[in-house]
Amino acid sequence: MGDKARMQHGDPERREEEERRWSSRSFNVGAISSFLSTLMTFPIYKTIFRQQIHAFSIREAIQQLRQEGMRRFYRGLFPPLLSKTLQGTLLFGTHDSLLLLTSNPSEPCTLRERWTAGFLSGSVEALVLNPFERVQNVLQDGRKDARFPNTRSILQEFNSYGLKERLIVGYYRGLSLVLLRNSLGSALYFSFKDPLRDGLAARGLPSLLPALVSGSVNGTVTCLALYPLSVLIANMQSQIVGRDFLGLQQSVWSVWESHGRKLSILYRGGSLLVLRSCLTWGLTTAIHDFLKENTGQKSQEE
Repeated sequence: MGDKARMQHGDPERREEEERRWSSRSFNVGAISSFLSTLMTFPIYKTIFRQQIHAFSIREAIQQLRQEGMRRFYRGLFPPLLSKTLQGTLLFGTHDSLLLLTSNPSEPCTLRERWTAGFLSGSVEALVLNPFERVQNVLQDGRKDARFPNTRSILQEFNSYGLKERLIVGYYRGLSLVLLRNSLGSALYFSFKDPLRDGLAARGLPSLLPALVSGSVNGTVTCLALYPLSVLIANMQSQIVGRDFLGLQQSVWSVWESHGRKLSILYRGGSLLVLRSCLTWGLTTAIHDFLKENTGQKSQEE
């Protein structure tokens, strides 16, 4: 998928056509790469979440986590681990499948085709994974530890609602915002990931480095651009029916007020976000491209 692959096949267009034949492999490859990167970056993610909820500095967030102890440090790991694994499965698999259906395999994909496939794959991802993110955000809010000590207690709460409320204020709380963030984020990521990777590979960078840098840059820029949406989503989805349950406009105002009406405070966690995005998207992209390239080559040899 990088410079090595182009040397083996000679023609970039031929390489792209052969890659699309193996688009179904992206489901498995996406799952593995996302699982590994999520496991490695969860501590950073949890620190960022505390900054989003409480407008803490990095030191304050780390201090709060230390006070809670290691026993509760990995509380909330299972939902993101499962959701990110599913995310990788859906995101890469759906994107490649959509490209296979909507573009000409004998020609390079256009920016419009990559954008459309990315936008649609992000939308599918949001619809499937919103319940996981909802449960995860409640679990990671330390203020709700006593009321909701585990995932089962949250599921029992949501299942006690009527059908409509179970979906709207339970599992799919904040869906419109999640759809907006995920579809735009995926469209941006897939639009520029491969062109940047190929441009770096053409400069002779070694092996996995082009994919690593491409994933890091794309992931970081996209996450920073959409970070205010993520802050709003985290705050809305951590709310449970009761006095702290707010509508969209009220939530926007509450987040703005709690962050001192300053964009600089709203972006608290931004420094860790850059680190996490670089690691997560860089590792995910590099692992994905490496596995996809090697499984494709192995199948061709067989």
